[in-house]
Amino acid sequence: MSQSKVGSISRQDMINDLLGKYGIGVVMLIMMAVISIMEPAFLTGRNIINVATQISINGLLTYGLCLSITTGGIDLSVGAQLALTSCMIGVCLRDGMPVALACLAGIGIATLFGFINGILIAKFNMFPFVVTLSTQLVIRGLSQVISNGQAIPITSDAFKEIYSGKFLGIPIPIVIFVLITIIMYLMLHWTRFGRYIFAVGGNVNAAIASGISRFWVLVGVYTISGILSGIASIIFTAKTGSAQSNIGIGYETDAVAASVLGGTSFAGGIATIPGDILGIFIIGFIYNGMNMLGVSSYYQSVVKGCIIIGAVLMDMVMIRRKR
Repeated sequence: MSQSKVGSISRQDMINDLLGKYGIGVVMLIMMAVISIMEPAFLTGRNIINVATQISINGLLTYGLCLSITTGGIDLSVGAQLALTSCMIGVCLRDGMPVALACLAGIGIATLFGFINGILIAKFNMFPFVVTLSTQLVIRGLSQVISNGQAIPITSDAFKEIYSGKFLGIPIPIVIFVLITIIMYLMLHWTRFGRYIFAVGGNVNAAIASGISRFWVLVGVYTISGILSGIASIIFTAKTGSAQSNIGIGYETDAVAASVLGGTSFAGGIATIPGDILGIFIIGFIYNGMNMLGVSSYYQSVVKGCIIIGAVLMDMVMIRRKR
């Protein structure tokens, strides 16, 4: 192979590496610059704090999707778990249960269904898409049964403080999101369980041959996804001030968009929490910017769909180039 050929290949690899590491950050900066020119109020500190508070919900769901996609699967039930947790909390608070116990009950039921998803996928080798699509219907139906199809008003001021309150001057949803982000980063990138997640998603046969339990990795991943959905639901319910069975519809697509945009590969075995953070903020800023510019919600759905398609296409191109 000629020296010029080698130099060409190395330059191309360098470009691909730079795009993989910093491409999404550049996209975010360009997008923010364009929107701020069209709407000067976009980059004000108040608006950025508002966006950061709002994305805490989708951010937690995104981390759950990140884990499941990294193992080669997907979790389509996170939006329904949001609704079920909300209804469980609403019923518990209505019956006089303390706020802390009501929140634990809500997280508990979301965790249970996450565990069930993991068991069905890992034990019976069922397709994650089919399993979570089916449990989505079951969970959504249960939330309607629990709430009797009616919105349950939240009268507890202490519970509402979870969204409207502040800790050291910082909105509580942002504090929760930052803490969960730190935990997820350490878990995925610095623990043995995190390495197992990448191994199962990258090459499941090699992972099993090396002694990794695919069963417990998958059960753990989908259980964590349930926990994160439960926490996200607490924030959402505190925000709206009522528990409803029809919330969370389509939230899984926002989470998928943020996760894939952040570099999580549908091929499995590739993901980064910092990338997910950028993906979460990009989706949040896009929605916020379009709202400030008065863009119709119909066009927002079009944009979201195009983002997912573009991110997946980019992922496929990068994988082919690496091969």
